[in-house]
Amino acid sequence: MVNAQLYTRLNNGLDMPLLGLGVYDMHGPEAVTAIICALETGYRLIDTAAIYRNEAEVGQALRQSGLPRHQVFVTTKVSNAQQGYDQTLRAFDESLRRLGTDYVDLYLVHWPLKATRRATWQALEHLYDQKVLRAIGVANYLEPFLDELATYAQVVPALNQVEFSPYLYLESLLRRSQTDGTVLQAYTPLARGRRLDDPKLVALARQYGKTPAQIILRWLVQQGVSAIPKSVTPKRIRENFGIFDFSLAAADCQLINGFHENLRVVDDPLPLL
Repeated sequence: MVNAQLYTRLNNGLDMPLLGLGVYDMHGPEAVTAIICALETGYRLIDTAAIYRNEAEVGQALRQSGLPRHQVFVTTKVSNAQQGYDQTLRAFDESLRRLGTDYVDLYLVHWPLKATRRATWQALEHLYDQKVLRAIGVANYLEPFLDELATYAQVVPALNQVEFSPYLYLESLLRRSQTDGTVLQAYTPLARGRRLDDPKLVALARQYGKTPAQIILRWLVQQGVSAIPKSVTPKRIRENFGIFDFSLAAADCQLINGFHENLRVVDDPLPLL
């Protein structure tokens, strides 16, 4: 293990690692190798989804790693094509079968589809009541979706996974999440590398003796935002984990807050409202 992992506590008392490996668009032996590398490095959070079509690889890597199941936090998500109450219940069973496990740690509504998001959330609440998963949450829920969800949800989402980076700094959503007791989790936290050569970021990296990616990931976890960078390259996987041996000064965190330019690398969810 490179450095000790940091954890955050979800609103139901469950501890979750702040830094994880996202496995979007990785498949077959490449995916298994990358996940095992991450687990050997010290990662204890793996984020997948039904639509990624690699839940089986996640399960295989978990078994090959030799780690006890309870030591690895596994997130998966119901796909858009399987949303709806009964469909979600079936989708969850299928995810369990592919993962080869008898529970998941966190199950998310992947996108807030207008016609099905209420029924889908109610299915997640049912699964939570049945104790076949440890926590439920949402993904791509900006504030208007959270406002709507609050009108019918019986369970406050434990986590909201959204596109979030210094260049898409959704400060209002972050503060709302903190008020609601919902952990915010950043996917594409490195904006798919599009700003890693930003001179302001590069200067900070030199100042701290770290890489630009490490500066971004440290900025996230230091304010309690979980991050799930994706990589299949062992060097990058290890590099991304090397953020627990330094801290950013408050002034530098404020500086990074100002990098915001509304840069999106994934579709904006708001048209789904």
